[in-house]
Amino acid sequence: MSRAFVKESDNEWLGDVAPEITALQQYLTRENGGVRVYEIARRIDESTKREVFEMSNGNCYTLDDDGRWTVVFD
Repeated sequence: MSRAFVKESDNEWLGDVAPEITALQQYLTRENGGVRVYEIARRIDESTKREVFEMSNGNCYTLDDDGRWTVVFD
């Protein structure tokens, strides 16, 4: 996946956000024009055994092996 795909602003990349759900929520809210983005559900991906966070912006996110946020494509 190219970094350009997940870059939503000139200030910060998704992968640069701290590995806490609150930091992800703050980042996504900023990128959503200040409209609050919140967690809808959590699940464990059976194939990767990673925790996946479904957010109110319609996307799902997880942490990679290096602790960076990534978009989950189902």
